[in-house]
Parts: sequence; C-alpha cells; structure tokens
Amino acid sequence: MITYKDLANYIFQDVNETIEDLEKRFPQRTLPLNAEVTRFAPSPTGFLHLGSLFTSLVACKVAHDTNGVFYIRLEDTDTKREIEGSGEQLITQLEHFGVIPDEGYLGNSEKGIYGPYVQSKRAHIYRVCIKYLMEQGRAYPCFCSHEQIEEIRAVQEAMKVVPGYYGEYAMCRNISPEEALNRIKAGEKYVIRFRSLGNHNDKVTFHDLIRGDISIAQNDLDVVIMKSDGLPTYHFAHAVDDHFMRTTTVLRGEEWIASVPIHLELFKALNFPLPNYAHLPVIMKLDNGNRRKLSKRKDPEASVAHFIEEGFPKESLKAYLMSIANSNFEEWTTINHSFDIDEFKFSFDKMSLDGVLF
Repeated sequence: MITYKDLANYIFQDVNETIEDLEKRFPQRTLPLNAEVTRFAPSPTGFLHLGSLFTSLVACKVAHDTNGVFYIRLEDTDTKREIEGSGEQLITQLEHFGVIPDEGYLGNSEKGIYGPYVQSKRAHIYRVCIKYLMEQGRAYPCFCSHEQIEEIRAVQEAMKVVPGYYGEYAMCRNISPEEALNRIKAGEKYVIRFRSLGNHNDKVTFHDLIRGDISIAQNDLDVVIMKSDGLPTYHFAHAVDDHFMRTTTVLRGEEWIASVPIHLELFKALNFPLPNYAHLPVIMKLDNGNRRKLSKRKDPEASVAHFIEEGFPKESLKAYLMSIANSNFEEWTTINHSFDIDEFKFSFDKMSLDGVLF
C-alpha cells in the first residue's frame, strides 16, 4: 500500500534534509532582550509604491528602536509579473530615503547568514518543508486544470456558497497516494495543495499589535503551496521564510488581514511559533470629497520616484510619513525642535486604525 510518505519520497527524491536540519542551519538570533527582527519583502513587479516606503520605514524604525535587525527579502516567485531591474531600483530608492537594511537583499548582492534572501533561490528550503507536510498527509498533489477550477467556481456561484477549493469542492483532496503517484508517473501536470483542517463557519482569533485581538473566519481553503514550476506561493513562502529568517514581527498593509488564517494554519502545521503581526493602515487620499487608496494608474504621487524626480526634500517626506505613522510625532518635533526620526521613539499604540490621508 502506497502511503503519503512514499509519495513524498518519490516527488522529492532530491530532498535529503529535514526541518530539523534547517533549524540547525538557521539558528535563533543572538540579540538583546526584546529586540525586534522585522523585514520588508517587496516583489520586483514595478515601481516602489509610497505605501511600501511607509511600511519599510516603519519596519526599519521598529527594529532599530529595539537594537534589533531589519532585513530585505525579495519575493520574486511570480515570474510572469516580474520586471527586469525593478528589484535593484527598489533598493536604490529605499537607500535614497535612508531605509538601509542590516542584512538581506541589496540589489546586486546579499548580506547575512539567513539567506538566500531572494525567494527564487530558496526552492530547496521550501521543498524540505513541503515534503514534511506531505509525509504528514497535510499536503497533496492536485491535477485540476484551469478549466476545472473555473467549473467549480461556476457551480459555487450558482449555489451561492463560499467560493474556493475546499471540502467537497476539492476534487483531488481524497485521491489516494497510489492514484496520485500513478498519475505523476504518467506525466500529468500538478500543483501541491495544503490540506486545511479549518471550517469557515468557525472563528480564529489572533492579536495584532496595532488593532488588538481580531476574530476572523478560519481558513478552510486547500491553498496551492507549490506551483507547477516548483516555486512556492506567497502564503507558503511567508511562513517558511519568516520562520527561518527568525522574523519576530511581520509588518504589512491591512489588506493582508484576510490572509492571516491561512498563515496561522500553515505555521501550526509546520510546528513553527507564530510571529507578531502588525497590519498598517492603508495610505488614502481625498478625491472629490471621498477617501480612496492611492492608485498606481491615477496618482503620480503613488510612486516614490515622483518625489525624487520632482526634487522633494527626502527628510521632509520621511517626517511626513512618520507623522501619519504616529499621531504624536508632530508634537514631538515641536517640543524637541527636530525632525530627525532616528531620535523619535515609535509606538504601535499611536498608529491609526483606519486608512491615513496623505
């Protein structure tokens, strides 16, 4: 009888390491008590958005206020959307505004012992972890075509049920390891999905450093964790990278709150401790009296390059971003006669819960 362990050994014949081996290769960091390890993880798919500068500025500030580490990781697994040279350009623009990583991806090079810091170079690490999940029966090959996925969605829309690949709609979820192995040997294309144990009718609660406790529907989607090209999806890479790079606090935009249940379940399945989460407010603007997100297409100020090309003083933009990050920054500058954000003590308690106006 073919088991999931047999299936994993066949698919991942090149993988000899275990998660325990990775734990030894990427040991816990030796840092002062309460030091934070934060990161900025852009994708090389275009220009540096003002919101990304905002996020990276806060992440850098949090790490350095606690004598911790701020690093940059390039998330380049979406090869179809990648724009050549944009990764290097992102680093140049961040450096212009004084957002300098202590380690990580530096454009044409990398610095640090927790790399590679470019996701496309970390395939072996992901394969070790996916092999482990498959051995536990928490990951499985999916042979569904794009057309079949669309058919599932059409049925769900007609029945007015929650859309997605889950439960009875997960066509490959209950395929036996033996059948899966035979189909792989026959040359069928496949992705690998995570087998969720959640129920979207139940809630999961997590603590956000800005928003407090958040209760949200559990994940029950069998999300893809490895694409047909062998690269991971964002959700899976996030869990693996933030664990082995020893990230303590994940700072990102509030639009990622809906994805947290997926990440919580992945961390638990991999037996990884959870990082702290801080979901930053989205930068908004007024348009005919209405608030809306800055648009890459409509708003030139959405691009950081706009401020560089127009000659805006970089310290002024940094100070303004810090003033919308912490409500007491403006008062602090008045009292201290300084706009040097390095001297200012950042606090999550002073962040807005709603979209901030730029």
